[in-house]
Amino acid sequence: MADDLQRLQGLPRQVARWQNAQQQLLSGRPEGALSAYRDLVQRFPGVAQLWFELGMAAMAALDFSQAEQAFHQAEALAPRDVSLLVLIGQQFHRLRRLDDARRCFQGAVVADPSSLHAQLSLAAWHERERRLELAWECVEACLRKHPRNAQALCVRALLLHRGGRNPEAEIVLRDVIRSETSDHNVQYSSRQLLGVVLDQLGQYAEALKHLVEAKALARKLGNTARMEHDYDLADRRRRLLLAELTPEHIRRWRAESPGGSDPPRLAFLGGHPRSGTTLLEQILGAHPDILAFDESEAFVQEIWHVLAPMQASEALKLETLDRLTSARRTEMRERYFKSLFREAPPDAESKVLLDKNPSPTAALHLWLRVFPGLKVVVALRDPRDVIISCFFQNLMLTPTNANFLSLERTVRHYVDLMDVWLRLRELGGFDWIETRYEDLVVNAQAEGSRVTEFLGVVWQREQAQHHHAATDIFVFSPTYAAATQPVHSRAVGRWHHYAEALAPLQAGLAPYCKAFGYGNGS
Repeated sequence: MADDLQRLQGLPRQVARWQNAQQQLLSGRPEGALSAYRDLVQRFPGVAQLWFELGMAAMAALDFSQAEQAFHQAEALAPRDVSLLVLIGQQFHRLRRLDDARRCFQGAVVADPSSLHAQLSLAAWHERERRLELAWECVEACLRKHPRNAQALCVRALLLHRGGRNPEAEIVLRDVIRSETSDHNVQYSSRQLLGVVLDQLGQYAEALKHLVEAKALARKLGNTARMEHDYDLADRRRRLLLAELTPEHIRRWRAESPGGSDPPRLAFLGGHPRSGTTLLEQILGAHPDILAFDESEAFVQEIWHVLAPMQASEALKLETLDRLTSARRTEMRERYFKSLFREAPPDAESKVLLDKNPSPTAALHLWLRVFPGLKVVVALRDPRDVIISCFFQNLMLTPTNANFLSLERTVRHYVDLMDVWLRLRELGGFDWIETRYEDLVVNAQAEGSRVTEFLGVVWQREQAQHHHAATDIFVFSPTYAAATQPVHSRAVGRWHHYAEALAPLQAGLAPYCKAFGYGNGS
């Protein structure tokens, strides 16, 4: 294996070819990269990094079988490479190959039990799988060797919090903050988690204080000014397009045949993040005739990002969207379904496919253009509760999530996304239903039955026990920790604890409170 790498490094032409393949992969041209990687692994079969990158290219090209094989080969070639094993585990996670992902994280620990990176990666995986005792063992193994390691202490606090031991978590987090660690990620995450813990302990003013501090630190972790600029530009362009959209466009799109074989019956479950989409998806997905997909990448990768290049130098024009050929739309649909089914059981057969992913509600016009028969379910929740809940989230920094670094920008994001829904709802011409989180938690069967019947199937008893089924599945949503809990109403009206902080923003939210039946927003 080392010989292959040395031989490759001694051949400038092949190194240049490798670098060119990497550039093609990074620039979104995986098909071009695949040919080079296939040839390179044949010439140098002992180089694990080549196999890993081949897997990345194959996954981007939707060749999931080859991607899986390539990642397995990379794993076999690098049984002692902790960093690469963790990376492979993360890609198996994206492929929804959960057993393979777990094995890679475990393999990293076997390769080097003293590695903080390996132990904490495995701890994070166990925590996602709700195996808190196993996660605890990993963290304690770290702390026995590095008793003051701030990152490990933060994970310990998270596990205490997940176990309902919030007073103990508070003590650990305050110690971490007092340690004044130089790790910027820990500085942020410790304060963010302390805010969550204090909120659950009823210390609302201090919870908000620590959250505001955390968000200020998060702004230093990336170029948030650029992210906000890119987000605002995309929003302005989207608003211009939607202003030109007419009911006639929607009717004509709906009348156009999808082409090809009959597509599965598809439903999109959207709404603003933290509006109860995960709870509703769990209830609907417990139906034997509904195959629910949790936070799938399919639409974003195969449709939204395909059209995004049109927005790089100039806005996507309505005319361009309207004139998408039947062949092009068919290609997009086929790629979408192929990507979507990467996480489905091989023998999966269902009457309804439910794609739950709130953020792509911003691209609902693209959904309707590519999927003429789409059913749309929009989850609603008191806008003030949505704002507070989003502000409490610890999310990867992206142009969208950068909005959740201040209450003001969180409100702006809510307004931007829900304006898309209000505009499409006004235009009509497609099948849609709204469902309120507050109604769902008061009577899950009544509200769940209403949405289930909208999807064309009849309510089943097992839907009422959805939280039991959730204990056996991996939940990809950021709200995975709550998926196994019975329906409760504790989060209804949570915003009242933060009414003073929301007061300057109430006027901006008032029209949406009124539009969605939550009073006048005062």
